[in-house]
Amino acid sequence: MTNDAETMPIADYLSQGGKLTSPENVPPRYRGEVLRLMSSFVDSELAGSAGFAAAINWAPGIKERIAASRITLEKADHAERVLDLMEGFGTDKDRYQRTHDWAARADRDATVDARRQGGDMRLSVFHYPLTGWTDAVVMNVLMGGATLIAVGELARCSYQPLAEVLRDILPRERRHMELGIEGLDRIAGDDAEGARASVRYWMPRVAETFGPAVSDRFARLKEMGLRHTDNESLRREWRAGADGIVARFGLD
Repeated sequence: MTNDAETMPIADYLSQGGKLTSPENVPPRYRGEVLRLMSSFVDSELAGSAGFAAAINWAPGIKERIAASRITLEKADHAERVLDLMEGFGTDKDRYQRTHDWAARADRDATVDARRQGGDMRLSVFHYPLTGWTDAVVMNVLMGGATLIAVGELARCSYQPLAEVLRDILPRERRHMELGIEGLDRIAGDDAEGARASVRYWMPRVAETFGPAVSDRFARLKEMGLRHTDNESLRREWRAGADGIVARFGLD
């Protein structure tokens, strides 16, 4: 925390763009919100990694197998990096990793509430199963775009250690999406109908990850400097990008 934070109310300091730098500096409400944001990221990356692991054996060739392996490994690594920050707040890292079955999924046609499921803070999209290589690639592309936008938003947050970790992670998440687009380019020529079906399935489920259009929680997070852009604006940005990719490959 800088000297400015010591001479003004913490709420004013944060609303003016101030940064907090360690667990010892944060007030209780801020602590709860930043831990919730970190938990959602960690749980989603662990669930995403576990779910995508199956795609390694679905891959049609060595290049695709390497790409799926890289995504599986790096998402787990991203989770660990943020979990290391949570350890500073008193989180038992070893116990946390064993809390949930990260590979568990609901039925394909289930309706999963967009709100977090008990202590499992993964985004709702990660409760749905993948059904094969085409489905995994489509989901990776659509969710990859959402991840870049959401992580980019949090990489500007007022908790400086988290912002720095997420800025380091962003280039790898961008590469994950690029690998997906490379795979989708090949799939569009071989399994266009299957890809279209997956686009129809995943589009609304990925859209839900941005949260409700009107959110009291967003207002609180904005006051704390933990968020800056509202849910609906982020969703529109993602949708424009996703629609562009889908149209490019003739999958709309």
